[in-house]
Amino acid sequence: MSEWGFMTNHLHALYCVARHPGIRIREIAESVGVQERAAHRIVADLVEGGYLTRRRVGSRNFYELHPTLPLRREGLDEVAVGEILDVLLGTEAKRPEAHGSKSGYPATSTLATAKKPRPAPWAPSLTRGAMANSTARCNT
Repeated sequence: MSEWGFMTNHLHALYCVARHPGIRIREIAESVGVQERAAHRIVADLVEGGYLTRRRVGSRNFYELHPTLPLRREGLDEVAVGEILDVLLGTEAKRPEAHGSKSGYPATSTLATAKKPRPAPWAPSLTRGAMANSTARCNT
């Protein structure tokens, strides 16, 4: 009997990006349990579908999540992806609703105008040490 789970690889990648907007493809791959090439394809799918926007800051990519888009599942298209991420992140009650979107995620990226990359207000702070441990935190 094959193993199965409720969380798709695409949702798992979105979860990782929601927790760490500057996460590397390699770290997404490790967390999701796929090869780097597959993780790159997943992120490309999410960018193409409009769920993520990729911004290059120096030599790093940072991702902006668009949580108001619906799930890509017939019968569940009235549920926004941000609502699922709120449950997974356990932050719905903690996140201020002042960001201009239903789920409280930032409506626009703060990275577009910033000289130094900053994570979204609801994301944990990112330091070199924190990024080294991002895989463990993505899986929790």
